[in-house]
Amino acid sequence: MRLFFVSLGCDKNLVDSEKMLALLSARGIEITDDPSQAEIIIVNTCGFIGDAKEESIETILEMAEYKKTGKCLSLIASGCLAQRYADDILEEMEEVDAVVGTTAYDQIVRVVDETLEKHRVKRMQELNYLPEHLTDRLGTTVGSHYSYLKIAEGCSKRCTYCIIPHLRGNYRSVPMEEILEEARKLADRGVKELIVIAQETTVYGLDLYGQKKLPELLTKLCEIPDIQWVRIMYCYPEEITDDLLETMAKEPKICHYLDLPIQHCNDELLCKMGRKTTKADLLDIIGRIRSYMPDVALRTTLISGFPGETEEMHQECLEFVREVSLDRLGVFPYSPEEGTPAFAYEDQLEEEQKRQYADEIMEASQYVIFEKNDQMIGKKIQVIVDGYLPEEGVYVGRSYRDAPEVDGCVFFEYDGEIVSGTLLWLKITDAQGYDLIGVVAYEEDDY
Repeated sequence: MRLFFVSLGCDKNLVDSEKMLALLSARGIEITDDPSQAEIIIVNTCGFIGDAKEESIETILEMAEYKKTGKCLSLIASGCLAQRYADDILEEMEEVDAVVGTTAYDQIVRVVDETLEKHRVKRMQELNYLPEHLTDRLGTTVGSHYSYLKIAEGCSKRCTYCIIPHLRGNYRSVPMEEILEEARKLADRGVKELIVIAQETTVYGLDLYGQKKLPELLTKLCEIPDIQWVRIMYCYPEEITDDLLETMAKEPKICHYLDLPIQHCNDELLCKMGRKTTKADLLDIIGRIRSYMPDVALRTTLISGFPGETEEMHQECLEFVREVSLDRLGVFPYSPEEGTPAFAYEDQLEEEQKRQYADEIMEASQYVIFEKNDQMIGKKIQVIVDGYLPEEGVYVGRSYRDAPEVDGCVFFEYDGEIVSGTLLWLKITDAQGYDLIGVVAYEEDDY
């Protein structure tokens, strides 16, 4: 049997996909990149916002065509959309043979077997069930030298716009010893950069140990010899402690990089969103982070056009983006999601207005980011090599300031062959938008 697998959505979903792939591969199923030759097709869906739901539905329908034109015997939908609309999918998409919820991915082998026996399956677990932690993974990440390390499931924050608690349950930390076992296996496989993820990483351990354990976990990850970089994503600002910042500042393997999902800066909107910070809090937290790590790269995400956002609030957000001078930024027009409190708010904005706000925020952010990149010219920075682009004749890498997929890159030429995952020093010679250009720098060079 051959399997074609599509993983959509976030990096948390990608980790689930890699674990399902490992289970199915161990079962003797061959992985193929040609859906027309696959007897089994799995789509691990996303259901976070409207655009993601639409992409998931379109992908399922596209894969369903291989039941007519290919060899597909079993079409399975898993992940967030499957969790949220299991009955609707089974009722309205007769080509789908099974739906698998977000907390049941560890049962994927059994589900595949049942569908091949011509059974139609709906496999769900209680939403706050923590699936068996599977330390084996079949990597799909481009460049096996970096990998995501998911340390918790779910979220307990209950922001008024967010559907995640309804899709993945309350926050459940994975036991530390199991995370460390998985990290060691990744290192043995050649991973050099661990990217620590969860819906929120900063409260790791609070539910399991009664206190925040992220600093301790990071310290132990840094003790794994073959791991060179540890990057931390999705840190809620109000949960960042001095203990965490001290750990980041003193551990040389930890990238001076933080992703802070701020969402907005206006106090009225933050309260309406169910956030736990004010604008003054955000300014204080960002100041504290920079006091510990003056070279830190800060990334955030913002929501534009939340119900009730006025032009004045939007202008305040624009000024905040310019004033705080964040290094990386993404913005999403607000997506009303059924089942969330914000869905019922009366003061919804038109799509055109939401997108206009988003475009203006990105324009303001680009000016800041491009200016910061210009300031990197002439400096020497360390990069991890992600690969080679033969058409352009250049290598591509990332600095500590750049997470894969969401941030910029550093391009450079080199006559020899460099293995992906190699760490080396570059002198930055130019900046082009979000990306940097460099040349290899040697230890004896003084820049």
